[in-house]
Amino acid sequence: MKLYLIQHGEATTEEADPSRPLTPKGHLDIQKIASFLKRASLRPMVILHSGKTRARQTAEIVAAHLGRDCRVEERGHLAPNDPVQGLAKEISEMPGDIVIVGHLPFLGKLSSALLADTESKNLVAFRQGGVVCFQRNEDKTWQVAWMVTPELFK
Repeated sequence: MKLYLIQHGEATTEEADPSRPLTPKGHLDIQKIASFLKRASLRPMVILHSGKTRARQTAEIVAAHLGRDCRVEERGHLAPNDPVQGLAKEISEMPGDIVIVGHLPFLGKLSSALLADTESKNLVAFRQGGVVCFQRNEDKTWQVAWMVTPELFK
């Protein structure tokens, strides 16, 4: 099983728009990442997002690139400061590949919970619009398979 964690693209400030949609740069960065994910032939069973505008927009752009079979679902308990242990356990029992579009510090804590069984380590350097691929090994442990950020695509 593979798990793809995507930090939403760059968003407007809360002062400019309280709903914090993606900026034009955020849209462009996610388009680049989504195009890469399509070329990498990702076939997740679902894309989960927090419901915040910037995460929803990111998830929708990725889904549009991956094709019609990719469903997008809003999911509770993916907000920046939500606890991660319940989701970490649930993910470890899922049979297929999934994508989660979310926020910091949540994605960092989830990564640490999967890799080191603790939320307190800062093990992955997430970037806005970036994606980190985790793979679950046969012994049910997790490891980082690869990471891509928008800056890699000119």
